[in-house]
Parts: sequence; structure tokens; C-alpha cells
Amino acid sequence: MPSPESTTSPESTTSAESTATVGAPESPHRTAPPSPGTGRLPLPALLALATAVFITSLTETLPAGLLPAMSTDLGVGEPAAGQTVTVYAVGTALTAIPLAAATARWSRKRLLLASMAGFAAANTVTALSSAYALTMSARFVAGVAAGLAWALLAGYARHLAPPRLEGRAVAVAMAGIPVALSLGVPAGTFLGQVVNWQTAFLVMTGLTLLLLAWIAALVPDQPGRERSAGTPVRAALQVPGVLPVLTVTLVFVLAHTILYTYIATLLGDLGLADATDTVVLVFGAASLLSIWLVGALIHRGLRTLTVLSTLLVAAAATALALGTDSTPVVYVAAALWGLGWGGVPTLLQTAAGDAAGDAADAVQAALVTLWNAAMAAGGLIGGLLLDLFGAQSFAWSALALLIPVLAVVLAARAHGFPSAQHRTA
Repeated sequence: MPSPESTTSPESTTSAESTATVGAPESPHRTAPPSPGTGRLPLPALLALATAVFITSLTETLPAGLLPAMSTDLGVGEPAAGQTVTVYAVGTALTAIPLAAATARWSRKRLLLASMAGFAAANTVTALSSAYALTMSARFVAGVAAGLAWALLAGYARHLAPPRLEGRAVAVAMAGIPVALSLGVPAGTFLGQVVNWQTAFLVMTGLTLLLLAWIAALVPDQPGRERSAGTPVRAALQVPGVLPVLTVTLVFVLAHTILYTYIATLLGDLGLADATDTVVLVFGAASLLSIWLVGALIHRGLRTLTVLSTLLVAAAATALALGTDSTPVVYVAAALWGLGWGGVPTLLQTAAGDAAGDAADAVQAALVTLWNAAMAAGGLIGGLLLDLFGAQSFAWSALALLIPVLAVVLAARAHGFPSAQHRTA
């Protein structure tokens, strides 16, 4: 199997429902990236995609820091207001596959512009709504727009870059995730406290409108695909290596979400509630470093990096599970967690594309669906764990989930997360 950055497999930019087919493989002649002769990354275009990733990630998690004010204005309790996060993930999980199939023939740029316009509309309605039902509907629409965006962003990034730099291109695009979690959520929370929560969502609308102009001006297009000649999702699941990658995606994201969603609650239980913002910043800074390292090394060691990422997050969960109230230990745990988690989206997107080959579109659709299903489940399971076992159960649960993740990665030596000898065989 070729290395992650040199693979020429069609990438995951569209998908199809499980009983239908996804788009036919893209023409081998891609749209040339800017300055193709230089062999450099098309940074203006990739940073636009990273901003799209930032907006989708922040739109999903922004309510977490605004729940008290949102619940008051919407006339519901905080648990009900918290479901604005869950319904977003549900919208993505339920619609990513069928809607990507329906838009398979659309050009990638046109589809990205449409999905970002959906975010602008949904965030505007969320900001202006005073009715809980309307707010939940707007959040569901935002999740649908996210499904369309996530089905194409990783493959779009790879197709805009020279073949040897595809892994780094994905890493740049995925940088929006830790930036959203480490900087966007605290900034949105601060804005909501200083002004109001509605302003935070209107700022998101403004950012999205600026991004639409950026995409229109600087992001090269990629063609859509014919829906009649692709690989069914069910058939794609039979491709060697696909199930291990999807299994790791589901369980790893679930472990992370349980811990991250309730990190403030856990820190409060440890007597470190005042350090929450700083801990999240440490996590985010380490995540950015992780993205850079993964982008630089992924072509040489996807398997090794995935194992190392799992071990680092497990080490962080262990430190937090021991219940220490030592601030330095918590900061070290946050740094280890960020170093482990930051590159995971890039690793899993790359592993999925490499394992799937010609079925990359269908597998990408399944990955997006499972990712968001795990996020939705993480919020719900975390709430149950808190009620039944207390805040310390978050870290222990994450650690327990990471054990099978490590086992699957180690077992998928031939396909999915191949060793160097299998990759060059």
C-alpha cells in the first residue's frame, strides 16, 4: 500500500447512501493547485478550508459555554439547552450519507459554498430565535450543513495539494478543530458573558459571510462525480482495513467527547474550576503542535503516530482519573491529551482514504456519520455517567474505551493501520 501522502486513490469528497452507490472515481486529472510547478502547498485555499473546519467545529460546541444564558432566554432547563449540541451532531449523522449522494454531481466549490451559506442562515436564526423549538430546528439545519461540509473537506484539501504533500494539506485543513476547541469556545463564552449569547452566534454569521467571499475568490474548484458508477457503502465496508479504521473512529471520538464535553465539570470536582480556561488553552496549543508533527511525519509512520496518539490520550486520562488536585499535573495531562488528540482527525481521514481505495467516497461518508454519532453519544453518555457515578467517571470511561482502540490499531497491521512492510508490499 502506498504511503498516506503518495496515494493516488480517489479521495473522500462525496458519498452515497448505504443502499445506493457513491460517485464514480474522480478523473485522474485534478484541477491544478496554485503554483503547481513549485510543489508547494496552496496555503490561501487550504486556510480557507481550515476556516470552514473551524466554523463547523465551533458552531457545534459553542452552546456548551453559553448554556445558562441560553436556557434562561429560551425558557428551558440547562439539560434541555444542552441538547442544542446533541441535535447538531444528530443532524450531521443522519443526513451526511443521503445528502452527499444527492449532491454528488455538484462541483466541490459549489457544494462548499452552499454548506457555508447554510451555516450563516442557521446561526442567524439561532441568534434571533426566542423559541426553543425554532432554535433546535436551526441547530439541526446547521448539523445538516456540517454533514455536507465534512463529506468533502478532507478530500478537497488533498486534491488541491501536490501528491507528496497531501497528508500535510489535510493537516492544515484540520487545524480548525483544535483552534475552535481551544480558542473559539472560550472566546465565544467570554463574548456571551460580556454582551450576550446572541452576539456570539451573530459573530459566527459574520465570519461565515467573510469565508464565503474568501472561498469564492481563492479556492480552486474540483469537479463533482457521477452517482451511477460508484461503490455501495455496504460493499465498501468489506474492503480490508475499512472496518478497523471506522471502529477506531467511533470509539476514539466517543472517548474524547465524554472527557472534553465535561472537562469543566471534572476540573470543578478536582477543585480547579478557576483553571478551566487555562487548561483548555494548554490543550489547544498542544493540539496545534500535534497537527504540525503529524503533517510532517504522516507519510513515514501513520501506524506509529496512531499508536502514539492513543497512548498519549490514555496517559492523560489516567492522570485525570487518579483524581489529583495538583494543578501542574492537570496541565501536564492537558498537554499530553492535546499532543495525542490534535492529529487524530488527520490520521483517521488519511487511514480511511488509504484503506478504501476506489471506495474512499463511501467510507468517508461512513466516517463522518460515525464521528458525529460518537459526539452525540458522548454528550448523552457523559450526562448519565455524571448522574450515576460522578465526575471522576469521565476519565475512567475514556481510559476504558482507549484500550480497545489500541488493540484494534495494533491488530490492523496488514490493512487499516499497516506497518511499513505491509505498506510497501
